[in-house]
Amino acid sequence: MEDRLVIKGIEFKSRLWVGTGKYKDFEETARAIEASGTDVVTVAVRRVNIFDRKSPNLLDYVDPKKYKILPNTAGCYTVEDALRYARLAREAGVSDMVKLEVIGDEKTLFPDVCGLLQATEILAKEGFIVFPYTNDDPIIAKRLVDAGAAAVMPLGAPIGSGLGIRNPYNIKIILETVDIPVIVDAGVGTASDATIAMELGCDAVLINTGIAGAKDPIAMAEAMKHAVIAGRLAYRAGRIPKKLYATASSPLEGMLI
Repeated sequence: MEDRLVIKGIEFKSRLWVGTGKYKDFEETARAIEASGTDVVTVAVRRVNIFDRKSPNLLDYVDPKKYKILPNTAGCYTVEDALRYARLAREAGVSDMVKLEVIGDEKTLFPDVCGLLQATEILAKEGFIVFPYTNDDPIIAKRLVDAGAAAVMPLGAPIGSGLGIRNPYNIKIILETVDIPVIVDAGVGTASDATIAMELGCDAVLINTGIAGAKDPIAMAEAMKHAVIAGRLAYRAGRIPKKLYATASSPLEGMLI
């Protein structure tokens, strides 16, 4: 209770948020989500059927009463597309929250930050709770705050790459620059990557491919759960300073000679 994550009045029980793409079927998706301990599940509005209740539907396996559904605009390359799918999700009664993606390059999937800033400002004025996926640029992060973002979601590495936190120093600067939550999104490949993000002081981590692409997604989901908890505890505990030379664990003072 002393370390709650609250964004725009919404309390989040878990600091691990998970995606729903790339699993072999809905059953595996549901099992991984359960093992992760999350209460936030992202859903790509363009790619996942959440509107036609007559067809197989992700929401038949992920109970909106148990989990907070976070629609995302994955696959949108224009501001207009991103706005359209965010609005569709809200009109369908899914959520006022949106993980906003405006992709600028098909190969790297890096964000179009100019379009992202524009879409963030428009959606925030419309009352959306906007979580923009961005690069690890502290200046852009600050401008997203000014545009009305509820949190910023800098990439740790390119989407689906599994490279981990490639530039922890930029993430650290973002944490010192903005006064809203910072959630690492993209690039996490294994549990230690998630721990590093949390040890830096990030408020949460969003993971999809790192879990769904593992040989055993269910086991990896549980590993990520523990990694995020451990990283957060370590951050709050405060690590010892790094030193070039050794320091004896047992002080020499007072030892019998």
